[in-house]
Amino acid sequence: MTTFNLSLNHHLDLPDDVFRLLRDQIYKRTGMWFSDSSKYLLQKRLSPRAKELSFDTFQKYFYFLLYDPRADAEFDQIYDLVTTNETYFFREPAQLTAFTEEIIPDILERKAIKKVRIWSAGCSSGEEPYSLAMLLQELGWFSRAAFEIFASDINQQVLSRARKGHYRESAFRATDPSIRDKYFTRDPEGSWKISDEIRNRISFGRLNLYDEGRVSLVGNLDVILCRNVIIYFDDSSKKVVVNSFYNRLVDGGFLLLGHSESLISLSTQFKLRHLKNDMVYQR
Repeated sequence: MTTFNLSLNHHLDLPDDVFRLLRDQIYKRTGMWFSDSSKYLLQKRLSPRAKELSFDTFQKYFYFLLYDPRADAEFDQIYDLVTTNETYFFREPAQLTAFTEEIIPDILERKAIKKVRIWSAGCSSGEEPYSLAMLLQELGWFSRAAFEIFASDINQQVLSRARKGHYRESAFRATDPSIRDKYFTRDPEGSWKISDEIRNRISFGRLNLYDEGRVSLVGNLDVILCRNVIIYFDDSSKKVVVNSFYNRLVDGGFLLLGHSESLISLSTQFKLRHLKNDMVYQR
């Protein structure tokens, strides 16, 4: 008689108690919170990794994460597997218009030394910081001031993609074809490669936003963009991250969040600025 294995695509079983322990470890290290409804997501994404390391249960994998000297490196693998990195160029265009036409002039008007430091926090595969650089180039800002753009993510795989600057067609869903043709070249595989002129404008680095000590090394900033990132944190972690942002911004510096995100109940340190094109937070 033939029998069929109808388990979840042969995923290892993730018992509730092990799920909670694993979730708590990820939370303690990153501030990212996985609710009870995320159990299957962790099971699905981490099961192949546990099997790759020859563990036949999640319990054994968890003990490895607790006690093995390679645990820190393994958590890096976990972050790559459990973070979602869906993005595209020129996302939330009203905010980008506010950035180039209102925020940058506001900053430069107050500065004796015309230098602007920008951080794209949670940059994923690089579409956001490259969008900023293309906009600054298009509007001639690079000839009027010095700009430093730092972009970071906790996920090493997407950072590697960002540094290479190769993109599929789906990344251009909000991009004018003339801009794509100006700053990208088509490669033989059919993807688009960003020009070195724009690529060299960005410095990329791996950074855990929950690590206040490492975040402090970024230095003082004029603009922080952290869009559609803090949705992965619970309120307690959000407060830690937002406080770090506050400490990094110069007086009058700007914090740009995603349109679905707000500082209500998280921080009273920032004031909400109603600009012509969008609403943003200012220190």
